[in-house]
Amino acid sequence: MLWPMLAIALGFLGLAVLSVLALRVFLEVRRLAGQVALASRRITEASGDLERAAADLARAGRAAAP
Repeated sequence: MLWPMLAIALGFLGLAVLSVLALRVFLEVRRLAGQVALASRRITEASGDLERAAADLARAGRAAAP
């Protein structure tokens, strides 16, 4: 009777450990998703800045052309 109870207890302990690890993975994925969203916003802003700079440069080139 001892071995089956020990096996059941170890099974529950294993599930508890897996649950804690799954929670940690979930929280890290949420944190990573936030960082990816922030990086995406920064890239979008940088792309807009680059586009505006290219348009200004093109206007300056047309104005300087004889």
